[in-house]
Amino acid sequence: MGCCESSFIRGRQQQYLHHRNTTATDNNQAPQASNGTESAGAVLGFSEFSLADLKNATNNFSYDFIVSESGDKAPNVVYKGRLQNQNSPSWIAIKKFTKLAWPDPKQFADEAWGVGKLRHKRLANLIGYCCDGDERLLVAEYMPNDTLAKHLFHWENQTIEWAMRLRVALYIAEALDYCSGEGRSLYHDLNAYRVLFDENGDPRLSCFGLMKNSRDGKSYSTNLAYTPPEYLRNGRVTPESVIFSFGTVLLDLLSGKHIPPTHALDMIRGKNIILLMDSHLEGNFSTEQATVVFDLASRCLQYEPRERPNTKGLVATVAPLQNKSDVPSYAMLGIPKHEEAPPTPQHPLSAMGDACSRMDLTAIHQILLMTHYKDDEGTIEISNGLYSQFIMWGPWFLRLSMHEEVYAISFVINQMLPSEMQCRAQCVYPDWSTAFYMQAVALAQARYAQGKQLIWLESEAATLEEKRQRGGRG
Repeated sequence: MGCCESSFIRGRQQQYLHHRNTTATDNNQAPQASNGTESAGAVLGFSEFSLADLKNATNNFSYDFIVSESGDKAPNVVYKGRLQNQNSPSWIAIKKFTKLAWPDPKQFADEAWGVGKLRHKRLANLIGYCCDGDERLLVAEYMPNDTLAKHLFHWENQTIEWAMRLRVALYIAEALDYCSGEGRSLYHDLNAYRVLFDENGDPRLSCFGLMKNSRDGKSYSTNLAYTPPEYLRNGRVTPESVIFSFGTVLLDLLSGKHIPPTHALDMIRGKNIILLMDSHLEGNFSTEQATVVFDLASRCLQYEPRERPNTKGLVATVAPLQNKSDVPSYAMLGIPKHEEAPPTPQHPLSAMGDACSRMDLTAIHQILLMTHYKDDEGTIEISNGLYSQFIMWGPWFLRLSMHEEVYAISFVINQMLPSEMQCRAQCVYPDWSTAFYMQAVALAQARYAQGKQLIWLESEAATLEEKRQRGGRG
């Protein structure tokens, strides 16, 4: 657990679960794709990860796993990683802070849990964190299709078409509006590197910018031309500062390059809007729509914070501009369609299957008694005194028949521990043998078994097989 006390973590988990229960009916907060269906990388629960898990996921934080998230040379690095044996998305993004970036582990955990409560289809959501010694890491959904900066400034195959740029503006405005409504109106250093594209090509806002400023970082990049004027005056980020930064992103979308806001404002006032437009669009855009977006950018970039629109005003302005709503984002970006994994066949659960899926040992025991489950000697022994042992190695304390025990042990050796979550949560079918059911429960509980226990199982399996062969010859 490191230096974050377990009681503190449990308290945060309870708060998170309460929040999830009270907001589950809000459709706007569901982790869904733009068409209203659940996305392939569906958002799962928020949790604490071990440092060992994240090291394994990134090959010990290998240089090859580093991905770019910010345009400046920030001291905090973002990696991609692939988790093993975890009930979470296969690929994750991990932000690793420099040593002692957050000196107080409770403050870091508290901030992470606060951001982790947010769940929206327009966010690259935070799914966990790690607090181990001096290490502070955040874990988020991994977005595989690069950043807005890559697609705007460093594209190789094709630039972003006009309709897609309008979609980016809307989706990010919706993300900011949702965060504002959830009491998270401060976003640090909003720029084209913080806008990411998911497996379907839909733009999402990185959740990392929602974390409060750490000791060794800056809320804005070193390029003062894009920094809100009030931040230069007092070093504080306000909701109006976020609107200013959104205005700079609008300029990026319109021009396809970095233009200092003051220069852009001068050109807008001089009615030189066409000169500001990205030449790579080759005129394939609506002048009327571009004028509306330029006007919105101009209002966002006002020197006085009170003269800037709020997040609801952003959404209200760009929402009516949307066209090609029936065209998926991946098609407009020119990326391959994300193929969903084939669904797991659905089987109605038997009473035993239901009890095993819930890991209800008492119910399992009662079902075994009612069905008169017997071994070769016609007995069954799961007394209260054996419950603790049953949790770890249930099938072997049931005194199963020779055939069933060999089958169960062979399952452990062949599948090993990585498949335990699948056994427990997905593959509980009514046509399984009782031994297989019991094995699924025991294996789920024993997922952290030491190697010597597996060696013992292998040896035990060999012994049983030898006995079976001798019995067959006899």
